[in-house]
Amino acid sequence: MFIETEVTPNPATLKFVPGRAVLGEGSREFRSATTAAASPLAARLFEIEGVSAVFLGADFVSVTKDGPEWQHLKPAILGTIMEHFLSGAPVITGGGETGASLDGYSENDRRIIATIEQLLEERVRPAVAGDGGDIVFARWDDGIVYLHMRGACSGCPSSTATLRNGVQNLLKHFIPEVIEVRAA
Repeated sequence: MFIETEVTPNPATLKFVPGRAVLGEGSREFRSATTAAASPLAARLFEIEGVSAVFLGADFVSVTKDGPEWQHLKPAILGTIMEHFLSGAPVITGGGETGASLDGYSENDRRIIATIEQLLEERVRPAVAGDGGDIVFARWDDGIVYLHMRGACSGCPSSTATLRNGVQNLLKHFIPEVIEVRAA
Protein backbone atom coordinates (compact mmCIF):
# COMPACT_ATOMS: atom_id res chain seq x y z
CA MET A 1 0.00 0.00 0.00
CA PHE A 2 1.35 3.42 -0.98
CA ILE A 3 0.18 6.50 0.92
CA GLU A 4 0.82 9.90 -0.62
CA THR A 5 1.54 12.83 1.66
CA GLU A 6 0.58 16.35 0.64
CA VAL A 7 1.29 19.65 2.33
CA THR A 8 -1.65 21.92 3.08
CA PRO A 9 -1.86 25.71 3.43
CA ASN A 10 -1.93 25.07 7.19
CA PRO A 11 1.66 24.27 8.29
CA ALA A 12 0.36 22.33 11.31
CA THR A 13 -1.62 19.91 9.09
CA LEU A 14 -0.56 17.26 6.58
CA LYS A 15 -2.86 15.42 4.19
CA PHE A 16 -2.43 11.65 3.78
CA VAL A 17 -3.97 10.02 0.70
CA PRO A 18 -4.10 6.20 0.97
CA GLY A 19 -5.26 5.64 -2.62
CA ARG A 20 -8.63 4.23 -1.52
CA ALA A 21 -11.84 5.49 -0.01
CA VAL A 22 -11.59 6.68 3.58
CA LEU A 23 -15.23 7.68 4.20
CA GLY A 24 -16.40 7.47 0.60
CA GLU A 25 -18.57 10.56 1.08
CA GLY A 26 -18.88 13.26 3.68
CA SER A 27 -16.32 14.08 6.33
CA ARG A 28 -15.72 13.75 10.06
CA GLU A 29 -13.49 15.80 12.32
CA PHE A 30 -12.08 14.71 15.67
CA ARG A 31 -10.51 17.41 17.86
CA SER A 32 -9.50 15.10 20.74
CA ALA A 33 -8.92 11.45 21.59
CA THR A 34 -12.19 11.46 23.55
CA THR A 35 -14.25 12.41 20.50
CA ALA A 36 -12.44 9.84 18.33
CA ALA A 37 -14.19 6.84 19.91
CA ALA A 38 -16.45 6.54 16.83
CA SER A 39 -13.43 5.97 14.59
CA PRO A 40 -10.89 3.22 15.21
CA LEU A 41 -8.53 4.94 12.76
CA ALA A 42 -8.77 8.35 14.43
CA ALA A 43 -8.43 6.75 17.89
CA ARG A 44 -5.20 5.02 16.82
CA LEU A 45 -3.83 8.26 15.35
CA PHE A 46 -4.46 10.06 18.66
CA GLU A 47 -2.23 7.49 20.36
CA ILE A 48 0.70 9.16 18.57
CA GLU A 49 2.17 11.87 20.78
CA GLY A 50 1.80 15.25 19.10
CA VAL A 51 -1.41 14.53 17.13
CA SER A 52 -3.98 17.18 18.07
CA ALA A 53 -6.72 16.68 15.44
CA VAL A 54 -7.77 14.14 12.82
CA PHE A 55 -9.99 14.90 9.85
CA LEU A 56 -11.40 12.12 7.67
CA GLY A 57 -12.44 13.04 4.14
CA ALA A 58 -13.87 11.02 1.29
CA ASP A 59 -10.46 9.75 0.20
CA PHE A 60 -7.93 11.32 2.57
CA VAL A 61 -6.92 11.77 6.19
CA SER A 62 -5.66 15.13 7.45
CA VAL A 63 -3.65 15.13 10.66
CA THR A 64 -2.90 18.25 12.71
CA LYS A 65 0.04 18.35 15.07
CA ASP A 66 0.93 20.42 18.11
CA GLY A 67 4.60 20.44 18.81
CA PRO A 68 6.85 17.80 17.27
CA GLU A 69 8.26 18.33 13.79
CA TRP A 70 6.70 16.45 10.87
CA GLN A 71 9.85 14.39 10.25
CA HIS A 72 9.31 12.81 13.69
CA LEU A 73 5.54 12.30 13.38
CA LYS A 74 5.12 11.38 9.72
CA PRO A 75 6.54 7.79 9.88
CA ALA A 76 4.30 6.87 12.82
CA ILE A 77 1.24 8.37 11.13
CA LEU A 78 1.97 6.59 7.84
CA GLY A 79 2.44 3.29 9.68
CA THR A 80 -0.78 3.70 11.64
CA ILE A 81 -2.85 4.52 8.54
CA MET A 82 -1.32 1.61 6.62
CA GLU A 83 -1.87 -0.86 9.48
CA HIS A 84 -5.46 0.27 9.84
CA PHE A 85 -6.37 -0.25 6.20
CA LEU A 86 -4.50 -3.55 5.94
CA SER A 87 -6.35 -4.84 9.03
CA GLY A 88 -9.72 -4.40 7.32
CA ALA A 89 -11.14 -2.59 10.37
CA PRO A 90 -13.87 -0.03 9.70
CA VAL A 91 -12.97 3.66 9.60
CA ILE A 92 -16.16 4.64 11.46
CA THR A 93 -18.10 2.47 13.89
CA GLY A 94 -20.47 5.05 15.36
CA GLY A 95 -23.29 6.95 13.72
CA GLY A 96 -22.68 9.73 11.25
CA GLU A 97 -22.86 13.41 11.92
CA THR A 98 -26.08 15.17 11.23
CA GLY A 99 -26.34 18.42 9.32
CA ALA A 100 -27.48 21.74 10.68
CA SER A 101 -31.09 21.78 11.83
CA LEU A 102 -33.52 23.83 9.76
CA ASP A 103 -36.02 24.10 12.60
CA GLY A 104 -37.10 27.68 13.22
CA TYR A 105 -36.23 28.95 9.74
CA SER A 106 -38.86 30.48 7.48
CA GLU A 107 -39.59 28.94 4.07
CA ASN A 108 -37.60 31.73 2.40
CA ASP A 109 -34.64 31.13 4.73
CA ARG A 110 -34.81 27.39 3.98
CA ARG A 111 -34.62 28.21 0.26
CA ILE A 112 -31.56 30.41 0.84
CA ILE A 113 -29.91 27.74 3.03
CA ALA A 114 -30.54 25.08 0.38
CA THR A 115 -28.82 27.29 -2.21
CA ILE A 116 -25.90 27.96 0.16
CA GLU A 117 -25.47 24.23 0.81
CA GLN A 118 -25.65 23.45 -2.92
CA LEU A 119 -22.99 26.06 -3.74
CA LEU A 120 -20.76 24.80 -0.93
CA GLU A 121 -21.15 21.20 -2.10
CA GLU A 122 -20.55 21.87 -5.79
CA ARG A 123 -18.05 24.73 -5.83
CA VAL A 124 -16.33 25.16 -2.47
CA ARG A 125 -15.92 21.78 -0.78
CA PRO A 126 -14.06 20.12 -3.69
CA ALA A 127 -11.49 22.92 -3.65
CA VAL A 128 -10.89 22.88 0.09
CA ALA A 129 -10.82 19.06 0.12
CA GLY A 130 -7.85 19.39 -2.22
CA ASP A 131 -6.13 21.24 0.63
CA GLY A 132 -7.13 18.63 3.22
CA GLY A 133 -10.09 20.41 4.75
CA ASP A 134 -13.78 21.08 4.57
CA ILE A 135 -16.26 23.91 5.01
CA VAL A 136 -19.69 23.07 6.40
CA PHE A 137 -22.79 25.23 6.80
CA ALA A 138 -23.52 26.04 10.46
CA ARG A 139 -26.33 28.62 10.43
CA TRP A 140 -27.99 31.57 8.70
CA ASP A 141 -28.77 34.73 10.65
CA ASP A 142 -30.24 37.81 8.90
CA GLY A 143 -27.88 37.81 5.93
CA ILE A 144 -24.88 36.39 7.75
CA VAL A 145 -23.72 32.89 6.85
CA TYR A 146 -21.80 31.01 9.54
CA LEU A 147 -19.55 28.20 8.35
CA HIS A 148 -17.47 25.59 10.19
CA MET A 149 -13.89 25.34 8.97
CA ARG A 150 -12.67 21.76 9.44
CA GLY A 151 -9.55 19.72 8.88
CA ALA A 152 -6.63 21.68 7.45
CA CYS A 153 -8.93 24.72 7.12
CA SER A 154 -9.41 24.92 10.88
CA GLY A 155 -6.73 27.23 12.22
CA CYS A 156 -5.20 27.78 8.79
CA PRO A 157 -3.61 31.21 8.37
CA SER A 158 -5.33 31.65 4.99
CA SER A 159 -8.81 30.51 6.11
CA THR A 160 -9.99 34.08 6.73
CA ALA A 161 -8.98 35.04 3.20
CA THR A 162 -10.72 31.93 1.86
CA LEU A 163 -13.94 32.93 3.63
CA ARG A 164 -13.82 36.62 2.76
CA ASN A 165 -12.38 36.60 -0.75
CA GLY A 166 -13.61 33.27 -1.99
CA VAL A 167 -16.71 31.92 -0.30
CA GLN A 168 -18.27 35.27 0.60
CA ASN A 169 -17.87 36.63 -2.94
CA LEU A 170 -19.29 33.43 -4.43
CA LEU A 171 -22.33 33.38 -2.15
CA LYS A 172 -23.01 37.10 -2.58
CA HIS A 173 -22.86 36.68 -6.36
CA PHE A 174 -25.53 33.95 -6.40
CA ILE A 175 -27.57 34.95 -3.34
CA PRO A 176 -28.28 38.70 -3.01
CA GLU A 177 -29.52 38.22 0.57
CA VAL A 178 -26.00 37.27 1.76
CA ILE A 179 -24.32 40.19 3.51
CA GLU A 180 -21.33 38.48 5.09
CA VAL A 181 -19.70 35.10 5.72
CA ARG A 182 -18.14 34.31 9.12
CA ALA A 183 -16.44 31.35 10.73
CA ALA A 184 -18.70 29.63 13.24
